[in-house]
Amino acid sequence: METEALSMAQELDFSLLALFAKATFVVKLVMIGLLVMSFWSWAIIIQKHILFRRARAEADAFDRAFWSGEPLDELYERIGPEPASAPEKVFAAGMLEWRRSHRADGGLIANASQRIDRAMDVAISRESEKLNARLSFLATTGSTAPFIGLFGTVWGIKYSFEQIAISQNTSLAVVAPGIAEALLATGMGLIAAIPAVVFYNKLNSDAEHVIGGHEAFADEFATILSRQLDA
Repeated sequence: METEALSMAQELDFSLLALFAKATFVVKLVMIGLLVMSFWSWAIIIQKHILFRRARAEADAFDRAFWSGEPLDELYERIGPEPASAPEKVFAAGMLEWRRSHRADGGLIANASQRIDRAMDVAISRESEKLNARLSFLATTGSTAPFIGLFGTVWGIKYSFEQIAISQNTSLAVVAPGIAEALLATGMGLIAAIPAVVFYNKLNSDAEHVIGGHEAFADEFATILSRQLDA
């Protein structure tokens, strides 16, 4: 009897596609949902990697231009009214408020320094939102995917036990396929969650590094303008 059961088990197809095809409707929905979450997570990871690499390159290029000794007014005119990179937008926001703070007679309107700081803070906040956009999806995937997969496993095992009770047969050939199908859902949940958690932490750290660079530049630029205000 055991030899016959083992022979039947060896004839079963345990490939991923076969296990998916044999799974119940609910477990299939769980697997498809996890597959979509994993695919979208990788799309975000790749897009953010490209975005942060470009942001670092733009910051380096602007730093070279800013500290090259070129007059700030000429640099502002060269950048134009529609800056392309994030550092240029922060710089342009400060310069625009600096120019608006001058009266027609050449004097400065009161509290110019505070307005310049706020203008650059708003520009930094906007760039921060762009950098952090969709990172919350990675955090959500990392925290929920294992539980979604576990739900599919529990549902699949429940169905397997029901089939065992109906067939009144506890042989390996009856038990093994259902358990394997159910565990596949947990495996897919982990496959979706692990990269999402790892890259969320990395990308969040990269975003903080880039934003910190913008804030450091804003402080330096505000210091330069403050000296001119005092003069």
